[in-house]
Amino acid sequence: MPNDLLRKGLSLLLKRQTNIISAAFIIMATIIFSQILGLFRQRLLVAIFGASNTLGVYLASTRLPDFLFQLIIAGALSSAFIPVFSDYLVKGREVEAHKVASTLLTLSLAIFIVLSVFLFIFADYFSKLVAPGFSSQQVMLMANLTRIVIFGEILFIVGSFLSAILQSYNHFFIPGIASALYNLGMILGIFFLSPFVGIYSAAYGVVLGALIFVIAQVPLVRKLGFSFRASLSMQSIRSSGVIDVFKLIWPRTLSIGVFQLGSIVTVALVSFLPDPGRNYVIFDYALTLGNAAVVLFGQAIAQAAFPVLSKEKDKMEDFKSTFVSSFNQMLYLVLPISVLFLVLRIPIVRLVYGASQFDWAATVLTGRTLALFSISIFGQALVYLISRGFYALHDTKTPLIIGSLTTGLMILLSWIFIFFYKGGVQGIAFAFSIASLLNFLLLFLFLDRKVHGFGKLHLLYSSSKIFLASFFTGFALYIPIKLLDQLVFDTTRTVNLILLTGISSLAGLSLYLFLTWVFNVEEAGTFILMFKRLGDWRQILRKSEETIDGTRFSP
Repeated sequence: MPNDLLRKGLSLLLKRQTNIISAAFIIMATIIFSQILGLFRQRLLVAIFGASNTLGVYLASTRLPDFLFQLIIAGALSSAFIPVFSDYLVKGREVEAHKVASTLLTLSLAIFIVLSVFLFIFADYFSKLVAPGFSSQQVMLMANLTRIVIFGEILFIVGSFLSAILQSYNHFFIPGIASALYNLGMILGIFFLSPFVGIYSAAYGVVLGALIFVIAQVPLVRKLGFSFRASLSMQSIRSSGVIDVFKLIWPRTLSIGVFQLGSIVTVALVSFLPDPGRNYVIFDYALTLGNAAVVLFGQAIAQAAFPVLSKEKDKMEDFKSTFVSSFNQMLYLVLPISVLFLVLRIPIVRLVYGASQFDWAATVLTGRTLALFSISIFGQALVYLISRGFYALHDTKTPLIIGSLTTGLMILLSWIFIFFYKGGVQGIAFAFSIASLLNFLLLFLFLDRKVHGFGKLHLLYSSSKIFLASFFTGFALYIPIKLLDQLVFDTTRTVNLILLTGISSLAGLSLYLFLTWVFNVEEAGTFILMFKRLGDWRQILRKSEETIDGTRFSP
């Protein structure tokens, strides 16, 4: 009986997801798993190396290889490859789709390897350029770590392409699990190699994790009939599918390049602070916690809605309906998490990163930085959806222009807050939030204009109820913390800290659910119904009016 249940459960997870709810559920589940492993990886690093300059140098060493990866691959996959590949599949041109994928993967690897050779040879120079405030020993260590991470990024390119192919076939479980296994590979590398090679274990872990990321996806990709055949002939490059991708990719690539440049400038700014490595650890760890909610809800819902939005671009009323529904769902889920991080910042940092090597001063500063990041978590998450709204309409230029302007603003404000107001990493976090909220607002207004209106009054009315409920949720989170901390629980003990955080979170989120139900927020009714019927989870996953293939059906 248990084996039969397991077999049926796996069968459901491995099949194609046919509607937004089931796809979002699968994506969220795998993202949660991946995020848990990712946070465990971060905790393991800080448990071994502490909030030290050495760990900060490793974190900084990943920026340049990641910059190349994001520049060459991420733009193509998110805004161009999946829509073009999916369009071929819809039209029954599967063989041509596979040829386009092989050509693009070959081309991407070739470009990345050529640029990586330069980065490998001149890693010392580039490291000094990125982190001018680092000492010569730190620059040398950063360069050596960068050279190792490059090999992991090459493998990650292959794995990312495989994920995009599977997602185009509406398979979301295996790519999500493979992403989680990437973190597991890193954990294994750090755990087993750190006693022998120290911080280099983290870089070797990147290579191991990327290898596992690829291997985990190969069986299903092969089952779907895709077989990679390297091709750089002029005929294959000039094919209509490759040309279509190139037409769509360049604005998104430039947009990512500008954002990644902002990340690199952030490293440079932090390098001028006292103990630059330690400060960069605090900045990176606070950003990682904030991004956990952004990726969980923003990426999951936007990724599930993207195929639907792409297919509805010529049916504008359906497009707007899908967008507004996804917008409200995302806001409903992510806004209380923003408030939770803002109020419970210190307990959350202690629970996630609390290790003997992560001292109290680092904990407090990370908590304060997280609080400033949390101001814009909802905006960052919604940008995932709004951007994909533009991509579905084949407009990648508008997000580029707005993103470039707001990234420039972030860099300017960060410089002002660091050098004029001495705000340290907290100043950078505040600048990041201001720029993120402005980016969200401008993107939404321009998309609203492009589709001739989403019905802003209705959207504003529903959103205001969610914001009001979240405001009162903040008090419900804050009061138990103040009443129970020290008076009832000795929070120097981990068990008591878990109880205190759990009680406060339960009180706040319960009030949020109750208030949104009282305010007649539609999303509250949906999720309450899901909780009531949790026992019949397979039926919940199958039922939705919004299907990924663009058709609609009733339960």
